[in-house]
Amino acid sequence: MTGQKIYSKERPDDNARHVASLLTLDEQISLLAGADFWRTVGLPRRGIPSIKTSDGPNGARGAFFKDGTPAALFPAGVSLAASWDSDLVRKLGEHLAAETKARGADVLLGPTMCMHRSPLGGRNFESFSEDPFLTGKLSASYIKGVQSKGVAATAKHFVGNEQETWRMTVDASIAERPLREIYLKPFEIAIREGKPWAVMSSYNAINGIHADQHEHTLRTILRNQWKFDG
Repeated sequence: MTGQKIYSKERPDDNARHVASLLTLDEQISLLAGADFWRTVGLPRRGIPSIKTSDGPNGARGAFFKDGTPAALFPAGVSLAASWDSDLVRKLGEHLAAETKARGADVLLGPTMCMHRSPLGGRNFESFSEDPFLTGKLSASYIKGVQSKGVAATAKHFVGNEQETWRMTVDASIAERPLREIYLKPFEIAIREGKPWAVMSSYNAINGIHADQHEHTLRTILRNQWKFDG
């Protein structure tokens, strides 16, 4: 396939930009909110479907927090990391994609890529490790496995979400060097190698600015430096 174009027509992102340019302001705003807890707003007249998400990362729960349909439970991230086996993690991603489809969902909310900064971290079990390199490499494999079956993977939580206590309001004070070398590094590896279709921001603030409004991490680093286009 050397020298051949891999797209028969326009690139998908070009088409998305064209469709976005046709939307009214109200339609654009509607896409920023959910139709419900798990689904985005659909715009049928624009050819934009509602997208359903499902919680992960070591299973696909579907739309119910309890009393839902039975789902497969896979080993948690910390157990997978102990295997040091990226091929195994990719295969697990493929099975997770099948589970996600069985829930009628399009997007799996995983992998969780937060660092094990403290052994008291409330969600350490679902993250991989305290090592940025290992976490990044295994996350890339996880993402490749999920997306190879046509389901979007979601790298989370971007960034500085290393504790559950006050996770919605805590301000993570992180200097630039540790931010880059520890907390952002696994995301950088996963995004450059795994190319996830989605990234979920964290709730916490980073150096006084909430993660979902953080110009430095979202625009300067994620979009401009890493070229994330999801």
